[in-house]
Amino acid sequence: MVTLRTYVFLDRLQPQLASYIGTTSRGFLPIPFDASLFVEIAPGLAINRITDVALKATAVAPAMQIVERAYGLLEVHHAEQGEVRQAGAEILRYLEIEEHDRMKPKIVSDQVIRSVEPYQAQLINRIRFGSMIIPGESLFILETEPAGYVAFAANEAEKAARVTLVEVRTFGAFGRLYLSGEESEIDSAREAAISAIESLSAGGRNS
Repeated sequence: MVTLRTYVFLDRLQPQLASYIGTTSRGFLPIPFDASLFVEIAPGLAINRITDVALKATAVAPAMQIVERAYGLLEVHHAEQGEVRQAGAEILRYLEIEEHDRMKPKIVSDQVIRSVEPYQAQLINRIRFGSMIIPGESLFILETEPAGYVAFAANEAEKAARVTLVEVRTFGAFGRLYLSGEESEIDSAREAAISAIESLSAGGRNS
């Protein structure tokens, strides 16, 4: 039986998130303001069939298909929101479930570090795939479960505040987001990210 861990629609990929996906993905890269859908399931191998269903039914393009033993993640995108929504509908139809059956996301942890010290900024910059954090900026870190929902949090935070996307990990046991910027902007981004996660309703279990 397939468990729908993440199912979340992003209406307009914000420029930094779209660029980050383009930097880290091996598929067909999105451009800013494409619509996007993130689907995460368990077990991971079943994501191959999910990708097949979406691509045969619509004109969406996949940026990511990540297959792990436990979980699998698919991202698809298109300039037209209708194509992306239809891809999602076809996936749900194939799985014989509804969007509400997805697992409800939860925030595992969140923290803000004010005025990051130079040495810590260097440590973070060595592991990031996004932009660099500058010493003296504030840093917001968010962890979600399931992992895929952190993309939605990142996108909504970028809409709400002038922040820098340092790192976002959308697969694995937990999703993780790093944003940097001025203190007031980071506070606004944190509020938007947390509100985004809390706004997602679901009826599936969360383990």
